[in-house]
Amino acid sequence: MPTPSATSASVADGGLFCELYWGTSLAEAWSYGPELGQVHAAPDETAPLPLYGFTLPEEPFLLAERTAKGWRIHVPPSARVEKRLKGDDFQPVGPDELTGAPGRTAVELHEGMTLRLVEGELNLLVQPSVVKERAGRFLLKDVAWIITVAILFLSAPVAFLVMGPDPARMAANNARALQVAHEKEEARRKAMGLDQPLKPLTEAERATQKQDGGARVTVPASFGVH
Repeated sequence: MPTPSATSASVADGGLFCELYWGTSLAEAWSYGPELGQVHAAPDETAPLPLYGFTLPEEPFLLAERTAKGWRIHVPPSARVEKRLKGDDFQPVGPDELTGAPGRTAVELHEGMTLRLVEGELNLLVQPSVVKERAGRFLLKDVAWIITVAILFLSAPVAFLVMGPDPARMAANNARALQVAHEKEEARRKAMGLDQPLKPLTEAERATQKQDGGARVTVPASFGVH
């Protein structure tokens, strides 16, 4: 009995990704995880795949189902199916690749393949999802790491208050800074000759100074001065 290849196994473990185009415009996109075994479509917003514009034999319509090798895509009876491999253009799917009775045909979806279901102006692209496995749950070590980070975050303010600067040391530093500033100011005044206090003038110094009494002005007798 042949064993599945690594490629088929990866498809079987992956999810499904669908895009609905109206002409060349993307209308909707859906992604289904690997935990889902079937994807049903119907012209209903509550359906797993709300598919409008395609002729469906029943509602809901089984569009995709998981197999041992990947996914089997069921083709709506009025749609034509095309496939594309990586780097190639879309080509019609040959009759030998279809399974099932007329009107109930299906095609296998492989790794690196994109299927296009076409009906009128609608194009539904189906391909394996890049999601290969569900996100794992939190482990015990993850919880411990989160708790450690939370403790460090909350303890930072407390550590600052407990191990912060001593108020007495801060006061001493401030006093030292003021003393340095005062010494710099004294040195500047000394360099400018402003460090000696002013002396009062002696009588001899005052006598040698010329008194400025202003200019003499002759005032007529008819003018009064107030």
